[in-house]
Amino acid sequence: MIDLVVAGGGPVGLMTAVRARLSGLEVAVVEQRPGPIDKACGEGLMPDALSRLRAVGVDPIGQDFHGIRYISKGRVAQARFRSGPGRGVRRLALHAALQERALELGVEIVTGRVSAICQGNGWIEAGGIRARYLVGADGLHSNVRRLLGLGEVTSGAQRFGIRQHFGVRPWSDLVEVYWLEDSEIYVTPISADTVGVAVLGRSVLNLDDSIARVPELAARLDSVPRVSDLRGAGPLLQRVSARSADRALLVGDASGYIDALTGEGLRLGFAEAEAAVNAVLTDEPERYEHEWQKVTRSYRLMTGGLLWASSRRGLRPMIVPAARAMPRVFNRIVDSLAA
Repeated sequence: MIDLVVAGGGPVGLMTAVRARLSGLEVAVVEQRPGPIDKACGEGLMPDALSRLRAVGVDPIGQDFHGIRYISKGRVAQARFRSGPGRGVRRLALHAALQERALELGVEIVTGRVSAICQGNGWIEAGGIRARYLVGADGLHSNVRRLLGLGEVTSGAQRFGIRQHFGVRPWSDLVEVYWLEDSEIYVTPISADTVGVAVLGRSVLNLDDSIARVPELAARLDSVPRVSDLRGAGPLLQRVSARSADRALLVGDASGYIDALTGEGLRLGFAEAEAAVNAVLTDEPERYEHEWQKVTRSYRLMTGGLLWASSRRGLRPMIVPAARAMPRVFNRIVDSLAA
């Protein structure tokens, strides 16, 4: 019997495994898809996420960015990070770097799927592997969450995301967010000759139609080659009743998700991975729920509030003008996202 089995070999699952190995635990990762996995995401690592990666010996190749710029109908509000740069990193590059580090540390990566979970006195079994603990890091539509009975029904309008890369030199050292009437476009510097363009919104999303609604962005991307496949994700909102059940813990998107509005997904996932490993080390899984609540509190408040305001027809057009009119407040908000 090993110490920990991690279901899901994406960046958060691999970060969990790496942290566990560095803490002296015997770890196996169960992932049904071999090799680095691409995914629709903004790909912007906030400064804290980058710092957490470096702390475990991972420094992925990408393009540094230094803050956030909001743009809406000619109005611009921007704030620079005070804690150092973030970094735009291709999902494939991040995954490959974490996988290489995990293998270097002796993490066993098993090709398979967790289709059943069994628990006994002092053990849990998933993916054919028996361990003292299980961490579910299998994403937005987590099968581990479903098997544990921790998912909740989500009602109401849902939001989705799409993403594609363009082969063009970044024109800014900030992540740009274009606020449209019903959606947002995120432009993230990814390398010296690539930007990632993501759209978040409700209903059916069309990347070309969204870009065409922003003349200055459409002009920059006109005739520029697309250097990746178009990918989508959603629905984004995932409600979870609890983050643990006996010897099983949920991290990352599997532990519940509100929205990608603030770009904090990996920052939170890496922090949750650390909290989960600490719970395993101290043999106190019941403490993980409290730590999860603590780690995600600012994200839940800020993202929930911004999502609520952006969904109101009367309030949405005021978001960028308000950020522009109150630069100190906007700077504090951006700093809180980075930390």
